[in-house]
Amino acid sequence: MLNIDEMSAKESRELLQKVGYGHLGFIYEGKPSVIPMHYYLEGADIYLFTTEGMKTYGMDANPEICLQVEEVQGSLHWRSVMVKGRAERLRDRSEIDRIMQLIKDRNPTLSPAINRTWIDAWGRGDARSIYRISHYQMSGRMTDGISSNKDINLPH
Repeated sequence: MLNIDEMSAKESRELLQKVGYGHLGFIYEGKPSVIPMHYYLEGADIYLFTTEGMKTYGMDANPEICLQVEEVQGSLHWRSVMVKGRAERLRDRSEIDRIMQLIKDRNPTLSPAINRTWIDAWGRGDARSIYRISHYQMSGRMTDGISSNKDINLPH
């Protein structure tokens, strides 16, 4: 059986700082949704950049979110962090501009969010939004490929 260990808060933050993208879970029209999402970590705050659409409609209606970030080197070597909190849309133009510059420095193409900025079935154009996740719970798990019981025979 593979040992899965808890990550410390420091290890979890280091993984969040290193990776920069994950999967955002949110509720849209009463149903759970998960999408890939780039983020930016500054201090204790996590910032999400997106264009208007399903994500923004969902987070505005119900700001409870979950962000899952992982680093996988194989089925026996991985780390994963789960962040659960509330997404708050930024409204202050100077704060938006400051965070937008930090996001562009890390992800100059702003992809994948900026890839669909024309008017489409959602009626969205080049409307960009930034959300902050500030007060959240975080947990991390990892495995280094070490088994605590090498005599277990798994069924084929």
